[in-house]
Amino acid sequence: MSTPTRPFPQHVIARKRDGHALSAGEIASFVRGATDGSWADYQLSALLMAIYLKGLDGGETAELTGAMMRSGEMADLSSVPGPKADKHSTGGVGDKVSLHLAPMVAACGVAVPMISGRGLGHTGGTLDKLESIPGFSTRLSLSEYRAQVGRIGLALIGQTAELAPADRKLYALRDVTATVECIPLICASILSKKLAEGTDVLVSDVKFGRGAFMKDKARARELALALVAVARALGKPTRAVLTAMDEPLGLAVGNALEVAESVACLRGRGPEDLMEVTYVIGEQMLILAGAAADPAEARARLERSIASGSALEKFRAVVEAQGGDARVADDPSLLPAARLAADLPSPGDGFVARVDALEVAIAALRLGAGRSRAEDRIDPAVGVAGLVKVGARVARGQPLCTIHANDAGALDEARAKLSQAIGVGDRPVHPPKRIEEIIG
Repeated sequence: MSTPTRPFPQHVIARKRDGHALSAGEIASFVRGATDGSWADYQLSALLMAIYLKGLDGGETAELTGAMMRSGEMADLSSVPGPKADKHSTGGVGDKVSLHLAPMVAACGVAVPMISGRGLGHTGGTLDKLESIPGFSTRLSLSEYRAQVGRIGLALIGQTAELAPADRKLYALRDVTATVECIPLICASILSKKLAEGTDVLVSDVKFGRGAFMKDKARARELALALVAVARALGKPTRAVLTAMDEPLGLAVGNALEVAESVACLRGRGPEDLMEVTYVIGEQMLILAGAAADPAEARARLERSIASGSALEKFRAVVEAQGGDARVADDPSLLPAARLAADLPSPGDGFVARVDALEVAIAALRLGAGRSRAEDRIDPAVGVAGLVKVGARVARGQPLCTIHANDAGALDEARAKLSQAIGVGDRPVHPPKRIEEIIG
């Protein structure tokens, strides 16, 4: 039997350039070329640009996602009893939901095999937050990952070399060819990694607004619909929660500061806005996994996981399993702390009219809490805590936030930026709506 002829890259590029739908074989050739080097970078880049300009239909996007998912090893968690669920966030400012939600869901009897990423630009990364815990390692092999999910029902790691290697190559090229903001390519990148990790069901938190990757709500909704449709086409029950990101989520922005806030959530002292988003995503995870019949039952189970201390115990267990100092679950002061702390006082009496998520993120970036380039080092101790929320009443001189810094010059820069980011007005302001829609 003869081996099918692989299509020439230039022919595939030309077909998409001219607006044709690509066949499964052409898409497979593209992904294989990204994985084994048989396509040159300039050919991969040319097709990425053609896709950016001409788009992919639903069938093409599903084919691309599946091919990228199968470009490396698939994490087989069939030996782990019970359902497996994960969540994904498109990224936001102060979004530390994964840190406490994963232990909450695991404490409800649903295993959470979570593979996360690092922050770049103004959005924080789950791995960076976790690695602010002294000793915590996110670098587990696939075999260690499988064993840990089986043992404690929870693993919080970074993408391994074996999982979806085509995505690493294509994402790097998208980053330097101005083709990042393409919904079919975003969809394939997200789902190829998430579906290769061995989860049974997936919930996506798709954010929109000033502090989100997707600023426009309509575009964010388009991405959410695509994620649900493509994942379902590949046999994975999926829902998407559309959430607002015009102000930071929670009260803290900065890696160790956000870990401390997640510990507070697990102790029943989480900020209202953060817990609202946490519960809605967690409810959908439990429902899809078959662990709850409806949102009310799911919410009750998640609340019990906090009240009983079982979610905090799961957090403690995963920190210990991955080499971290598990004492932070009881004493967050063991997390890295900045040398300097300064309050930003309110300029007058009134109501908080805005807390611009993007500007707060830039202030944190200047402190060293994020990275503007992939190779930048992060200072885990710095950031902003005690942020006021839109609608809150404040008095002159009352702290609008506390700046944590290790450099006096950076502190001054952040103070100036935050003074512009937080606005106080005379009239009462309604807090913003946080949950826009549940899709799927």
